[in-house]
Amino acid sequence: MKNNSKYPWVVVGLLWVVALLNYMDRQMLSTMQEAMKVDIVELNKAEAFGALMAVFLWIYGLMSPVAGMIADRLNRKWLVVGSLFVWSAVTYLMGYADNFNELYALRALMGISEALYIPSALSLIADWHQGKSRSLAIGVHMTGLYVGQAIGGFGATIAAMFSWHSTFHWFGIIGVVYSLVLMLVLHENPSHAKAAPKQEGANVQKPSLLSGLSVLFSTWAFWIILFYFAAPSLPGWATKNWLPTLFAESLNIPMSEAGPISTITIAVSSFIGVLVGGTMSDRWVQKNIRGRVYTGAIGLGMTIPALVLLGLGHNFVAVIGAGLLFGVGYGIFDANNMPILCQFVSAKHRGTAYGVMNMTGVFAGAAVTSLLGKWTDGGSLGEGFALLSLVVVIALALQIYFLRPKTDNME
Repeated sequence: MKNNSKYPWVVVGLLWVVALLNYMDRQMLSTMQEAMKVDIVELNKAEAFGALMAVFLWIYGLMSPVAGMIADRLNRKWLVVGSLFVWSAVTYLMGYADNFNELYALRALMGISEALYIPSALSLIADWHQGKSRSLAIGVHMTGLYVGQAIGGFGATIAAMFSWHSTFHWFGIIGVVYSLVLMLVLHENPSHAKAAPKQEGANVQKPSLLSGLSVLFSTWAFWIILFYFAAPSLPGWATKNWLPTLFAESLNIPMSEAGPISTITIAVSSFIGVLVGGTMSDRWVQKNIRGRVYTGAIGLGMTIPALVLLGLGHNFVAVIGAGLLFGVGYGIFDANNMPILCQFVSAKHRGTAYGVMNMTGVFAGAAVTSLLGKWTDGGSLGEGFALLSLVVVIALALQIYFLRPKTDNME
């Protein structure tokens, strides 16, 4: 099957399900605070809940560059399979947690296992899809993340119907079973093995694990891409972890309703955004080499008024409309991160590069998650969302001015 001309899209389809499980397992915790705090009293404080969400991000961020370096050197199929199996097993075990410390430790372990996925998956897709289908392929894969985020939003609803323990159990079992399916049908791209450093001959010196980092940080464009990726991660992670709470407060509705409404709003609009952004970018870059940069800028620009409305709006039309606008814009931005990276970084270092980007973005997300937890306790969550728009403005200006690629696929 891997020699079939349609197999690159089969890879996207297979990884789409993994992406769904990736965000489903991490997202559902954000809506289950009400159900879990009956058994785990520490979760009655928003700051403690924010710490629980943030530990995943800190560990996930620290592991991301390591995961990227590993992805550039090892078989990415097995990294994806192993990552999925471990985080799904962790999700299952969270259903047995009896106290905050156990949840905290399991959430940290999930951060390690999930970090291995994104650099491996995106570099694998980028290798299978070049030229006219790269942004669309990345975008389609990203829709799996958004659908997983939406399904995760039903965590509180399912927990209300059954129990939060059963919710974690069944979500974990699904992932473990699918990891076994991937063992049989997912394949590495043959070019990845050819690009790996050859080890034959006694006089051939193997590049160090950190050599890729040296190449990346000596490239000025990578620093711009790094900030361009990190700045929108602040509102990106804020919406993932705190939007259900914001919707509940702004619209005066219970979390069992706010969770699904908020996550579906972002997921559906982001789904549309990545498809529009991927198609637009793939076509625009054929006429203008900066087409991917311009497409990403359009998406980023849409998130600015959306954040202001999300933070300051207090009626259904304003808040939902802002959520839809943010989702479309963020989806357009999201679909073009790896394709833009491919214009400046060679295939040998893309896993490492995306791992570093992921780390920077996640650290920004961890910081804002903890900060918004404190602001929530102080009644200022909405104002915090509105202020995040200022950081996005700076990132947008730097992106448009500095990112001037000369090729669509750096060799």
